[in-house]
Amino acid sequence: MLTISIPDYRDITLQHLVLDMNGALARDGILLPGVKNLIARLQPLMDIHLITADTHGGGREAAQTLGVEFHKMAPGPGGPQKLALVQKLGPENVVAIGNGVNDALMLKAAALGIVVNGGEGAAIAAILAADIYAPNILDALALLLHPDRIRATLRR
Repeated sequence: MLTISIPDYRDITLQHLVLDMNGALARDGILLPGVKNLIARLQPLMDIHLITADTHGGGREAAQTLGVEFHKMAPGPGGPQKLALVQKLGPENVVAIGNGVNDALMLKAAALGIVVNGGEGAAIAAILAADIYAPNILDALALLLHPDRIRATLRR
């Protein structure tokens, strides 16, 4: 569990990390270098979930490699499915990371939404729904390992 007190704003307690795969953790279905190490460092702090439509395949293998819980979305709109996972976990205790239009609902609902540009770009809907923009997944995950960075960004 990770608790962050943000001056003149609010306190957030994060128990779950929900990650989009392609465009966030991976490019073309292949995990980005450095992701595995940062995920391993975050595992003692929170439960980690990978949710994906598995567009490029490899989602289950990526989850196994990372040692995280795998959630494969059913065919159809992904946004409501990602939102449903966040709601099931308790949005007040979730940090969500994604980059696409189908990530916007979960980014908005989560206690902390972080949008990344993973080489595919970041959809405007996701940017507007997030609390923080990070230029890439490594920077986004590092924020959670260095919560003073989040505090500095979100303080009022």
